Amino acid sequence: MLTLTIEDELITSSGALSVFKAAVDELNRRYGAIDDDTQMNLDELLPPTGIFLVARSEGHLCGGVGLRQIGDPQLKFAEVKRLWVRPDLRRAGVAARLMDEVEQRARVMGYAQLYLETGPAQPEAIAFYPKHDWIRVELFPEGAYTHEAAYRFTKIL
Repeated sequence: MLTLTIEDELITSSGALSVFKAAVDELNRRYGAIDDDTQMNLDELLPPTGIFLVARSEGHLCGGVGLRQIGDPQLKFAEVKRLWVRPDLRRAGVAARLMDEVEQRARVMGYAQLYLETGPAQPEAIAFYPKHDWIRVELFPEGAYTHEAAYRFTKIL
């Protein structure tokens, strides 16, 4: 059985950046090169309005997930960003644990509702989120960027 620890790490740390960049690399391989900095600033994943969680097993990186505030701050919406799990550990429960943890942290941070998006080249993600009580929606909150072809999901906390 996989022993997993999940901790907040600043997105500027080597572990968090490694996981984030691995997620971007995978997106680039699935969709072609993307310029991730055009719609997201890494500072958005810093406290007090953002976080980045890193999963490790026996000190080795397993995956991670970020959270950033979106839309009107008074509405208390946040977006889950860059959920990624090492390919050899997929289907071992790492993603579910990361999502449970990021949802708990979002509640503590005062967020009322979460959003996320995934794309057509990620069928495993499209299948994963509804199994974990995420509801598909057509739109993101006003003022929040979303990709045109994205599958969008939300969860009320």
